[in-house]
Amino acid sequence: QVQLVESGGGLVQPGGSLGLSCAVSGIPDYFAIGWFRQAPGKEREGLSCISGKDGGLYYAGSVKGRFTIARDNIKNTLYLLMNKLQPEDTAVYYCNAYKSGRGDYWGQGTQVTVSS
Repeated sequence: QVQLVESGGGLVQPGGSLGLSCAVSGIPDYFAIGWFRQAPGKEREGLSCISGKDGGLYYAGSVKGRFTIARDNIKNTLYLLMNKLQPEDTAVYYCNAYKSGRGDYWGQGTQVTVSS
């Protein structure tokens, strides 16, 4: 059974840091896995992912240098460490696992609010 469960969201001050976790189950290693976010009134935005083909890491320009993605295969958990957060980072953050022709799976999302 496929399951993606995010945790770790919350309220943080501008300039602060926050770490998100995504407990992953039922996803084969050859799936790409990553993080998206969606702010109110905006389209869902891809932030970062780990390639299922070669383990390569990819970051959107808006978060490169501030966010770090990591995967713990023993704990079956995906992480997103977010630094230097700004109000424009406020959004619901989603964990995603994808493989063309095989599946596109989403977690329920976790709210991140950056505000003083």
